[in-house]
Amino acid sequence: QLHLTTSEKNELARCLEMVQNQLQEKESEIKREISEYKDRLLQAEKEHKDALTEANLMNEVEIEACHEKISSLEHFISSQKLEIEHLKSNKEQLNNSLKEANQSLGELLKAKVR
Repeated sequence: QLHLTTSEKNELARCLEMVQNQLQEKESEIKREISEYKDRLLQAEKEHKDALTEANLMNEVEIEACHEKISSLEHFISSQKLEIEHLKSNKEQLNNSLKEANQSLGELLKAKVR
């Protein structure tokens, strides 16, 4: 009976050691997987941050280009308004000169008829 019990105890001890070894292996595997997932997460976060930084930089460059274009267009519009005013003034002067010429012509024609 004692021999049988000792034999069972030894068998149970061997089984326990085997289970403990399996648990340790599983724990090591899980820790390794966790470490890999953490590394992948950190890499993904870094790539996301880099992409975001690059996108922000490109947006800033594009915004600056738009501001420059707006400024250029505003300057162009301003110069066009000045040109329009200048042309209106010239038109008015030409109309006045034409009126005066027509009046002079009318007076000359009246004088000629007399």
